[in-house]
Amino acid sequence: MTDLYAVIGNPIAHSKSPLIHAEFARQTDQDLRYETRLVPLDGFVAAVAAFRAQAGRGMNVTVPFKVAAFEHVATRLTDRAAAAQAVNTLKLERDEILGDNTDGAGLVRDLETNLGFSLAGKRILLMGAGGAARGVMLPLLEKNPHSVTITNRNADKAQALQQQFSRHGKIVAGSYADVADQPFDLVINATSASLADALPPLSPSVFAAAAFAYDMVYQRGQTPFLRFAQQHGAARCADGIGMLVEQAAESFYLWRGVRPDTAPVIALLQAG
Repeated sequence: MTDLYAVIGNPIAHSKSPLIHAEFARQTDQDLRYETRLVPLDGFVAAVAAFRAQAGRGMNVTVPFKVAAFEHVATRLTDRAAAAQAVNTLKLERDEILGDNTDGAGLVRDLETNLGFSLAGKRILLMGAGGAARGVMLPLLEKNPHSVTITNRNADKAQALQQQFSRHGKIVAGSYADVADQPFDLVINATSASLADALPPLSPSVFAAAAFAYDMVYQRGQTPFLRFAQQHGAARCADGIGMLVEQAAESFYLWRGVRPDTAPVIALLQAG
């Protein structure tokens, strides 16, 4: 019988996950069907239960349900999901629901494997202190950077994130003004500003020589952040399409025990 998987969120029509997982299944000869599930904002827990009753095997969880999946659905957590306090992947088993967070693994694999950027010893600036930032902190710190500096419009949120992960590595937190004159090797936009065609209040001085600018948002053409980075000395720029595919591959591996080849899927999406 064909195994059933889905991505659940609100909104969800824009999701590229069905295409990505269909390509993974074709490539690895896996018998599965992958759907989108749009649910009301107050209907997430019931929707997961209904999907499980349909013999669903796994779900990807997207905005705005990652924290709800962590708090109300998963009965067991991976270390990285527990650290992030957010879940983007559910593995539905007979006696439990395993919650994982593959976002950070996807980001790290895109940077290091696809883009050839080693994180070891690097000075990293992470913009944003919400769920996207929280999901990537532990995998970034596990790569032994020189430091991770978190900046946010609300400095208190940045400092709370610093405290949450302080035992895992060197972390600095503050406002955008606090980091205005500091150069960084890697600047990551984990805010939602690009979705609104906006730019965080970032100083042009944050880009060190040979700096890499990475936006977790993906879209046609450059995001405002990537345009700004290129204009102010960033040597390399990338959007989040590779991260999207790599985090999906990590979910696929958790579910099926097979790691797909991501390169042709990234190329397909970039060409599309």
